[in-house]
Amino acid sequence: MNGEKNYICSHSLNLTNQNAMINRELINPQSIVVVGGSNNVHKPGGRIVRNLLDGKYKGELCVVNAKETDVQGVKSYPSVHDIPKTELAIISIPSKSCPEVMEVLARQKEVKAFIVISAGFGEETHEGGILEQQMLDVVNEAGASLIGPNCIGLMNMNYHGVFTQPIPEFHPDGVDFISSSGGTALFIIESALTKGLRFSSVWSVGNSKQNGVEDILEYMDRNFDPVLDSKIKMLYIEQIKQPDKLLYHASSLIRKGCKIAAIKAGSTESGKRAASSHTGAIASSDSAVEALFRKAGVVRCFSREELTTVASIFTLKEVKGKNCAIVTHAGGPAVMLADALSKGRLNVPSLEGPIADELKSKLYPGAAVGNPIDIIGTGTPEHLATAIDFCENRFDNVDLMMVIFGSPGLVKLYDTYEVLHKKMEACKKPIFPILPSIVTAGPEVKSFVKKGHVNFSDEVTLGTALSRVINTPKPMSTDIQLYGVDVPEVRRIIDRLPGRGYLNPEEVRTLLRAANIPLVEEYASDDRDALLAFAKKVRYPVVAKVVGPVHKSDIGGVALNIRGEEHLLFEYERMMRLPGVTGVMVQPMLKGQELFLGAKYEDRFGHVVFCGLGGIFVEVLKDVSYGLAPLSYDETYSMIRSLRGYPIIKGTRGQKGIDERQYADIIVRLSTLLRFASEIKEMDINPLVATDRGLFAVDARIRIEKSSDRLA
Repeated sequence: MNGEKNYICSHSLNLTNQNAMINRELINPQSIVVVGGSNNVHKPGGRIVRNLLDGKYKGELCVVNAKETDVQGVKSYPSVHDIPKTELAIISIPSKSCPEVMEVLARQKEVKAFIVISAGFGEETHEGGILEQQMLDVVNEAGASLIGPNCIGLMNMNYHGVFTQPIPEFHPDGVDFISSSGGTALFIIESALTKGLRFSSVWSVGNSKQNGVEDILEYMDRNFDPVLDSKIKMLYIEQIKQPDKLLYHASSLIRKGCKIAAIKAGSTESGKRAASSHTGAIASSDSAVEALFRKAGVVRCFSREELTTVASIFTLKEVKGKNCAIVTHAGGPAVMLADALSKGRLNVPSLEGPIADELKSKLYPGAAVGNPIDIIGTGTPEHLATAIDFCENRFDNVDLMMVIFGSPGLVKLYDTYEVLHKKMEACKKPIFPILPSIVTAGPEVKSFVKKGHVNFSDEVTLGTALSRVINTPKPMSTDIQLYGVDVPEVRRIIDRLPGRGYLNPEEVRTLLRAANIPLVEEYASDDRDALLAFAKKVRYPVVAKVVGPVHKSDIGGVALNIRGEEHLLFEYERMMRLPGVTGVMVQPMLKGQELFLGAKYEDRFGHVVFCGLGGIFVEVLKDVSYGLAPLSYDETYSMIRSLRGYPIIKGTRGQKGIDERQYADIIVRLSTLLRFASEIKEMDINPLVATDRGLFAVDARIRIEKSSDRLA
């Protein structure tokens, strides 16, 4: 790593959305009108009114319904022309009527916030899209906020403006939840309720015509109050329209003390084209999302249960290590939990020695203390308290505790769960309650949760989710670091290249040299005498490769371990007869660990950089790690160390490891090169060989595509 750091300003972020607008009238309206409200609570308009009333909305409430004068005890007006001035309108009427109604509300009734429940817009037809745009024009002209259309609504501690069930418990320390999908939001809420997770707000953005997930996250970031606001965010995202905005505000919130868990459903639009490079074949359409979340510090989840489990973990005391103690009275769940933790690279350390012997003496005969600590089925609440106290105060190699305690239905567990409640309040180390008997001990579990706790009823789900939390890196810097990369030279090279296609070997080497990436010596020519002279200079054994075809090995265009002149001449003559070959390249045969490095450009996201071990690790096991360019050194080290094959990089079983610092250096330089060369769409350095003399790029491919050609 070069000692000199040359910083430039953060790369330009696409953070603007002129349509986005969140205001006080949407968050905390003093008056609400439900357009389309009714006495039928089995219809959306009727259920909205019922939810507002049940939620004890404190402001002025009225309804527009041409057929009713009284809706569930609330005054109803025949037309929007008749209502008093109002701050928020919740609209549940046929889509074709929405623009006209909203125009009256905005211009005559000074409505500054709209929640449009109605469907039948751009999600269905072109005509619906026109109506949707008309609504947006009305809202923007009035300087108002719009949520939806085609959503379930918005609910927070001020009002419950939704037409659905269930309504969760709201609390200042609860979770802020933003969802692209209303139906999915409800299922996620159901999952959260079983764990005792509380909410601060629930946002359903529907078609996101004015405000999407990224915009609400921006509002939460720019208006964040560290004393009053929730520090836990859950996201369900179906399309990331503004990756830069999501990255910027998610990482900003996390740096302010928040924790964010997210599901990204579906895949990005990119990745549909058949990839021609090695990296393109490895990269899934989801790689950019994975890299974005890693850079932002967002914990990525893949199911509703995992999302709500991670959010529940966020409510507990912060985990400050990877050493887990399992306290249980049933062996099986403890073993499954230990397996899940180990798979997630967390530790279940052995507890032994005099302190462990002392703990064992205080438990019933037959108890085990090696970790898991099994107080056996007849263990008492006092035994549970003792085991927790030892983990808290006596065992230095314990960072957190997981307590598994259910019931066979023979005894009540109120006393046991009261002990657990008090210990969770008093202990500095976090305690994760796994109370699986939600039927047999249902009342006891409910009583425990009502005291403000969450419950993880499944130990493996918890172990997997905790691993995701602990292994997610902190937010990374988006500053570009110029470690020896000659940016002007990079631009000169790119600007004089032809419009599209794979670069020839000399063009590739020129670009990599500008990025200060070490290259193996090589010589390419169709002159056999010149190739023989080069081989003699660098000394045998050498490698010969064809020049011209992209996939050299597929046509037999690579020959390794060539040990003499006669062998090289044979390979030269054979290769020159292969289709599409314009010459032969000769390199010295390097010995060492093969590494892989590549990148792929994703629309809107930028370059996703891949790293890993070469050979079978990348070809078969797909053991690669992703990062979003530009990469900082911290981010790069995190990528390298997240590889399953990292022990080989570090050095294992007597084998010497590679120079991890130089590997990180090359990755960072490559990411900087890519930041200033968006024309590069795919590239591989494969292999990058780690030798006793350092790391050297042996083979590389780069495909470019200039914007003028893309538009043609």
